[in-house]
Order: sequence, then structure tokens, then C-alpha cells
Amino acid sequence: MGVPEDTKVATASPVSDEAAEVGFVKELPTLRVDGVDPVFEHQARLVNHAVQAIGMGKYQWALFFLCGYGWLCDQASTGPEIDLWQTTVSDALAQVGVEFQPQHSAFLSLALIAGLVVGASFWGLGCDLIGRRLAFNLTLLIAGVFGTAAGAANSFISCAVLVSFCGFGVGGNLPVDSAVFLEFLPGTHQYLLEILAVWWSVGQAIPAGAAWGFLSHYSCSEDTPAGQCQKKDNMGWRYLMYSMGAITLAAFFLRFAIFRLRESPRYLIGQGRYQEAIDVLNDVAKYNGTTQPLTMEDLLQVERDYAVAGHSAAVNRPTAWQRTMAQFKPGGFKHIRALFSTKKVAYSTSLIILVWGMIGLASPLYSNFLPEYLALHGAQAGSSSIAITYRNNFIIIACSIPGTLMAGWFIGLPKIGRRGTLGVALILTAVFQFAFTTARTQASILAFNCVTSFVSYIMWGSLYCYTPEVVPSNHRGTGCGLAAAFNRICGLQAPIIATYVGYNNKPIFVSASLYIVAGFISFIFPYETAGKASL
Repeated sequence: MGVPEDTKVATASPVSDEAAEVGFVKELPTLRVDGVDPVFEHQARLVNHAVQAIGMGKYQWALFFLCGYGWLCDQASTGPEIDLWQTTVSDALAQVGVEFQPQHSAFLSLALIAGLVVGASFWGLGCDLIGRRLAFNLTLLIAGVFGTAAGAANSFISCAVLVSFCGFGVGGNLPVDSAVFLEFLPGTHQYLLEILAVWWSVGQAIPAGAAWGFLSHYSCSEDTPAGQCQKKDNMGWRYLMYSMGAITLAAFFLRFAIFRLRESPRYLIGQGRYQEAIDVLNDVAKYNGTTQPLTMEDLLQVERDYAVAGHSAAVNRPTAWQRTMAQFKPGGFKHIRALFSTKKVAYSTSLIILVWGMIGLASPLYSNFLPEYLALHGAQAGSSSIAITYRNNFIIIACSIPGTLMAGWFIGLPKIGRRGTLGVALILTAVFQFAFTTARTQASILAFNCVTSFVSYIMWGSLYCYTPEVVPSNHRGTGCGLAAAFNRICGLQAPIIATYVGYNNKPIFVSASLYIVAGFISFIFPYETAGKASL
């Protein structure tokens, strides 16, 4: 974005506020967000121009695979759209309970969700303080090591502790991977952030298939007397943990040993590390077989121009440790405060977090208590055949893929955009939830599940695309982390609410109502990111 009209001076920037031509590709204007440091804002727009000149090449497609792999392991939903590790723990829960006989076996899921909440908050803020690269590699290493170790646990308490540490690592993938992928994407290809949601379907299918094989062949029966289920007879859930741990560690190996992630250039310029930012852009351009126009002199010229106009560049160069310690001093946590720095930004941040929280509560209220509702109304809520159960799961998962792809098209339409796609998808999700309660046979339940899966993935893809786009890059990890953490915290309230209102139709109606309200709130988000490069 250019220098404000009242302080406009000459710069070395080749970019104007209007869309420009980069080669044969039209460059998008950069989204303008209130309260952003003007020096960083202008320099970030120059970086956007450089990334657009580099183009969508091998480096970006490698990130699509690696970040998608991370999203396969982490998804913020606490409802039916759950991730590889949430699915794994859910599938293993019954057999862990049979073997260890805990008073409340559901605490294993609670331990995972607690880890996810802490992980999303910690790594979200952390990647804004110490950079994207370290967090990008460490999150999956932590998840893989502790997830594998949980399979060797000899008590319920040790298993729950290890699972919580696994969640701590997994929970960081959302804010980190979103920031990493978006900040290397040309503005014309930001819709690919939504298409990443396709990996969530894979993240559900893998543990579902593995559980089908392991748990059906290597498990004690659920009616085994207390204390009679031996470890050697109940290895299925352990094999499942080992397998998912290996998959997660493979993702870490690809990230750490095979692909060399460069630090985000926008993160680097935010820290005043201009030469490193230029080196990164040159490396990515070379990797793609292209060139980029930005030089260190261009970035320094922006500082000088704003200084002449009376605006201090205020570029600090503290170490990562100094930045971290500064958070605990008076006036600290600047990345959080920046999300509420002006009325419009505070309004935007508050509405986004509110919508994430409403979805986090609505999703489990619907999915977790739908069987009780259907049984109450005489519906055939399930099948005793494991083969039919897993066949239906795979059909439902398959229906989510076209929903994700369709959302990638909708969010780019000028008259619909991100806000419109999200709002309509939320309201349609509520409509089909109400319709679902009329199902009374397995066939109708499957049909409604498929339609709901299709629509809800349009919703999730839009939300996951819009959120990192609207938060400026120097605070992006913090913003996404707060939203994801609040989503999961609200999800934990679902059992309490369901217990209070009763296991009847009320949780379903509360869920649908929350989706409808969230949909209307989406229409009043103050920023529309469609057709604009993220800051």
C-alpha cells in the first residue's frame, strides 16, 4: 500500500495502489487494514509484488503438499470434521478404556483437546515472535514423538499425559502452516489456501481405515471383565497410535530433511532483517527458475521516505529471546494488542473470534448428540456391521472433497467473496441440520450426512481461508492461534450444555441456531479479502 496522501513522497517502489501487470499476470491490490505500521505496510506491499513476479512455481507447490500434510494432522473442528489425531484418539478410546478401566475414559479426549488449545495459543504467538521456520518444523516433531510414545503407555494417566503433549504439537499446525503457505503465495493464487482443506478428508480417511484393520482384529471385546484384558490381547489401539505417529514423523522428516523452508520474508522485514528477506526472495526465485525485482535499497528507501515525511520507521532488531521476554513487561503482548488497535480492527477481530467460537460449540452439539436425538424419535441411528459403518464413513468423507473445491471457486467471485461464501454455507449447514432430524432410516441418515458434509466443508474452507488473509502478516500467527484456541474452548462446553438442556432435540436446535447467527455475523465482517493480496 502506498504512502498516505497527506505524507506521500517519492519512493523506489514500482507498485501503485491499483493492480499492476507482472509479466502477463495482473497483480492484485493489497488489502488495507487499519492500525498497521505504515513503513511495514508499504514494504509488505513491495514483497507482495516480488512474490507475484516469482509466480506460482515449484516452491509454492511443495509448500502446498507440506502444509496440507500438516493440516491433515491438525484441524480446529471439535465436531464431525476432525483430524488425524482426534480421529485416532476417538477410535482408540473404547479399547483404552477396556484395558485400563479408568473411571472416565472420555478424559483421554479431553487431554488431547487441552493440548490442542494450549498448542494453538502458544505456537500462534510463538511464530510471530521467533519466526515461522522453527515452529513449522517443531510442531510435528513434538506431535509424532509423543503420539508414538502414547501407544506404549502402561497406564491411563501416562497415556492421557502423552496424548496431551501430542495435542500441544498438533495444535500449532493451523496458525503456523496458514502463515507459511499464505506468505509465499502470489495474491492471484490465495484461493489455494482454501483448497488445502482437501487434506482434512485424507486426515479422516487414514485413521478410519487403519482403525478398521487394527481394532477389529487386535482388540479385547468390550464385555471383557475388568482386569482381564491383557496388553498382548489388546494391541490394536497401540498399533493405531504407532502408525499415526509414524505418519506424523514422516511429515517432520520431509519438512526438516528433504525440503528447506525459508523464513517468511514479511516476518523478516517486520524485524528489520532486510538483507535476509531479499536473500529468501532470491532463493525462492532461483528455486522456481525465475527472478524477482526487489532489492534491499528499495526497502531502505521506504524507511527514508517516511522519515522525511515525519513518520518514524521504528525498526527494532531485538533477538527472538528479547522479543519473547518483552511480552511479560508492561506494554507487552504487542501482537495481541495490535489485533484490537483501532475500532475497525477490534471489531473485525472480535467478530472473527466470535464466529470461530460459535462454530466450535455448534459442531459438537450437533454431531455428538445426534444419535440420541434420532433414537428418541425411533430412527435407525447405526448399523451393527463394522463394514457398513466404515463404508458409510468413507462415503461421507468423499462428499467433503467437492464441497472444498466448490468453495475455492465461490470465494473468488466478486459478488460473493469470502464473507458471502462463509455466511451462506453457515446458514445452509443449519438448514440441513434441521432437515437431518427428519431422517428415520440408515439410507436417509447417510444421504443427509453426505449433504451436510458437502456444505460444511464449504464453510470450513472459507473460514480457514479468510482468517489468515485478513490478519496482517506480522500478527497472523497470533490471530489465527487465538481463533483456533477459542474454537476448541467453546467445543469443550458442549457436553455441559447438552447435560443441562437434556439429551433431546434442544442441542440440535441450539446448534443450528448458532450456525444461523454466525452466518449473519459473517455478512457484516468489515473487510472483504477477495480480489486483494493479503498484507
